Amino acid sequence: MTYRVLAINPGSTSTKIAVYDDDQPVFEKTLRHDPAELDKFGGIIEQHDFRKGLVMEAMRENNVDPKSLHAVVGRGGLVRPVSGGTMKIGKSMMRDLQDPALWGRIHASNLGAFIANAVSEDLGIPGFIVDPVVVDEFDDIARISGIPEIERKSLLHALNIRYIARLMAKELGKDIANVNLIGVHMGGGISIAAIKGGRVVDVNNALLGMGPFSPQRAGALPIGDLLDLAYSGKYTKKELTTYLTKTAGLMAYLGTDSGIEVNKRIQAGDEKAKLILQAMCYQVSKEIGACATVLSGKVDAIFLSGGLVYNDFIVNEIQTRCSFIANIHLYPGEKEMEALCQGGIRVLKGQEEAMDYTY
Repeated sequence: MTYRVLAINPGSTSTKIAVYDDDQPVFEKTLRHDPAELDKFGGIIEQHDFRKGLVMEAMRENNVDPKSLHAVVGRGGLVRPVSGGTMKIGKSMMRDLQDPALWGRIHASNLGAFIANAVSEDLGIPGFIVDPVVVDEFDDIARISGIPEIERKSLLHALNIRYIARLMAKELGKDIANVNLIGVHMGGGISIAAIKGGRVVDVNNALLGMGPFSPQRAGALPIGDLLDLAYSGKYTKKELTTYLTKTAGLMAYLGTDSGIEVNKRIQAGDEKAKLILQAMCYQVSKEIGACATVLSGKVDAIFLSGGLVYNDFIVNEIQTRCSFIANIHLYPGEKEMEALCQGGIRVLKGQEEAMDYTY
């Protein structure tokens, strides 16, 4: 039997949707939203009915009968830490997605479960999320930070990294449970994960706190100097948080987060641009090396994914430093919509059991 699944991936001013029949895409579309129109709703969660209407209209325009769907999958938002996989949408999940105290904010991805739930209730079909950014499969030893008041947390590009890990295992001709991988996703932020038997047992905090700097984020910083900056009076906490997560990294050094633009500068002889981009690759490589120690040197493969993998300069720099660890495989771009659909299809086919959100 062929299963048809709808995936919904909300962003701050867009909603990506896709329909798959098993592993074959039927259509994909990005719906753009006017920020002024979204502001009328007063909050992110309040947008879900409006966006759901646009999703249903887009399906009709692309000749997809909603009644032909077997399941709907929403992007997993900032829920409580969960194991990786496909998870049923329920009341406790939706309660937590509305609670800004849980992670200090409500992200647009939190809408995914609400839109998917509304569609699933209308059609009487299952609704799921897959691999939210808060997937936590850490070994206990990885949680220790250095002071009891702070515990290391798992926060990463889980949807893409875990899906690429599945593809990587298939490429190696092995079951995901029997491979050790180092997965790297490089976009506006950078996640570098040690994957042991399909579990992400360690990863840098890709949003704020650890690992390499990225096009927009600061990565790990010298603690003493960061304390001086925090208490300098130059920034409020909100301003410093914005700086470290949105306008640091390449943005701070070069005034752009575009790898294409930085490459153009390098080709034009800009030595500063070359040094900064090399430094980012140097830090990525150091983190890959750290993950190799987590896996005791037993690494079947390294994979690089994300938009920056289209950049040959970046790929070559990382390959030069890390190819001695394991073969490096390239998966440029992201496969989030495919990953969402396939998470639902695995459950429908009985290849995976959907988890309950037990909080």
